[in-house]
Amino acid sequence: MNDERQFLTRGVQKLGLSLTDANIDALLNYLALLVKWNRAYNLTAVRDPMQMVSRHLLDSLSVASLVDGQRILDVGTGPGLPGIPLAILFPERQFELLDSNGKKTRFLIEAKLQLGLDNVQVHCCRVESLRDEQGFDGITSRAFASLADMAGGCEHLLAPQGKLYAMKGQYPEQELSQLPKHFIVEACHTLSVPGVDEARHLMVIASQHSGEHSASDQ
Repeated sequence: MNDERQFLTRGVQKLGLSLTDANIDALLNYLALLVKWNRAYNLTAVRDPMQMVSRHLLDSLSVASLVDGQRILDVGTGPGLPGIPLAILFPERQFELLDSNGKKTRFLIEAKLQLGLDNVQVHCCRVESLRDEQGFDGITSRAFASLADMAGGCEHLLAPQGKLYAMKGQYPEQELSQLPKHFIVEACHTLSVPGVDEARHLMVIASQHSGEHSASDQ
């Protein structure tokens, strides 16, 4: 995996991130596990390990400096994207990974064990049925659903002042027009992912309702 290591290391530098050798090792171990499982379980349509570095690892890490919060829920995480790369980078933060596909969550449990990710918890269910009394500071999704579906499905899981972080390709103009009125787009970040020529955006969305709850709780 020397080629992948060089490509990943260069890509991380282009993203302006500071990763340790242990971080790089863990990301490559995750990649090797994904390549191995993908042969049998078809977890991702991307087959080439070098493409996985750019389209999965670097794509996930492109939002690392933009996602805030101590408790993060990654919805529709698939094989753990962006949740596992972010959990590797931020061991002091808690990441919960949710997917309704049993094959994918079995892979996630194996990856958690193999990589020693004590800051990761896995849920095999639909987001609508997940209950969490504390609420999450941030909820990420990567091409999981429309913005309206994400907002509707995840709103009950947001902590006061919590935010949705939706990773999109093209700027989702039509989806934005269908968002419920009490959701506010706080920021739209244009992302540049090394090795990926397509458009990438991160939408940061807050619910006015969660702000009202927090104000009344104080």
